[in-house]
Amino acid sequence: MTDFSTELLSSDRRGNWIRLRTIILVRWIAIIGQVSALLVAQFGFGLEIEYGLCYLAVGVSVIGNLVALFVFPENKLLSETENMFMILFDILQLGFLLFLTGGLNNPFSFLVVGPVTVSALVLSVRSSLIVATLAIAMVTLLLNFHLPLRMQEFFILRIPDVFLYGNWGAIVIAIMFSSLYSRRVVTEMSSMADALAATQMALAREQKLTDLGGVVAAAAHELGTPLATIKLTSSELMEELDDNPELRDDAALIREQADRCRDILRSMGRAGKDDLHLRRAPFSAVIEEAAEPHLDRGKAIYFEHLGLVDGPEIPRPAEIVHGLRNLIQNAVDFARTTVWVETEWDEERLFVRIMDDGKGFPPHLIGRIGDPFIRRRRSEKERSQRPGYEGMGLGLFIAKTLLERTGAELNFANGTNEEMDHKDEGLGAIVEVVWLRAKFDADASNGALGQNPRLKA
Repeated sequence: MTDFSTELLSSDRRGNWIRLRTIILVRWIAIIGQVSALLVAQFGFGLEIEYGLCYLAVGVSVIGNLVALFVFPENKLLSETENMFMILFDILQLGFLLFLTGGLNNPFSFLVVGPVTVSALVLSVRSSLIVATLAIAMVTLLLNFHLPLRMQEFFILRIPDVFLYGNWGAIVIAIMFSSLYSRRVVTEMSSMADALAATQMALAREQKLTDLGGVVAAAAHELGTPLATIKLTSSELMEELDDNPELRDDAALIREQADRCRDILRSMGRAGKDDLHLRRAPFSAVIEEAAEPHLDRGKAIYFEHLGLVDGPEIPRPAEIVHGLRNLIQNAVDFARTTVWVETEWDEERLFVRIMDDGKGFPPHLIGRIGDPFIRRRRSEKERSQRPGYEGMGLGLFIAKTLLERTGAELNFANGTNEEMDHKDEGLGAIVEVVWLRAKFDADASNGALGQNPRLKA
């Protein structure tokens, strides 16, 4: 499984993704709304409030926006701290306006929830807690400390205490609920986006290695003839230079180096030219190719083909090979001594079952296997057995995503006594991958005729 940096995939860096232009735009909308509400209150309802201080509070926001607009570039990315202070300023400015206009008697007091929700979406947990705590403290103070709302006849507009405290409770609950809900949703979205990015990186790496192997294989094929000519010519020179030992040694060195070039090219590429026929292979051969890097890792891997000798031919894209390789690696990592890979097919479907004699999947996580960034606390024994392993759940997620892109269906389970009776004593994990043969047969109908594509370095 490909190792990806947790720093690269960290969701705590979202606070550095917000542009100043976005904050300025949102604040202009808030300013327009505040000015409109003040004008309606003044000329529509004739409320007697401190309009001078209210317009002063709105003016401070206008001045802040203008300074930010002309001093900083619009595409400036705000840091975590800058974003937090921007949101704190908006909350305090809104709180001051509510203090001047009746506190929680003002129906617009519920707008305090907005900045807190934004902080939960873009800031770290620590910064979000600071913003939410300040908002709750400010709402609590506004419960008893505020200037009253007065009509022109100096009647005070206030709601009964039961509704006043009800507003306070509703706002506090909304702050906590919206923060937790928004945080949960954005974390899920961020984790999924990061994991999909990791999947694309893994697939791109596998495809690049495949392409590189094809280039090397083509080079080995094309250079075979000139190397053979050099070897033949040098051998003839050696026969003719028996009376000149120095020149004969030079000819022998040329033949030796030609053999060395041939061996190097042969070891770097084994598949020959990029032939269209080689894009398909027998089902069992593709499975064994996926398991090949893990055959010498100290665990026995047994292959069992339940059917014909080789099985039907299937495509061999990077998605299938890399996905199965991840599943087999996971089985080898957690097996005690042995891994079994079974292949089976009928007229409608193809099956691959990967089993090991380890402890199996944690029962409480089976339903979530394949989700990205699943972590569980490991015991000291597990840490000593796999000191370099810091599983994030990405390996199984990548395998599941890549294989599902090819039309596969994956099932995860733990072994039972009946299933594992012939597998010694272990009751390990079982992963079953199923494809419909119709999809592969449709791909095969295109044939492998035509000119081989030109290989590009």
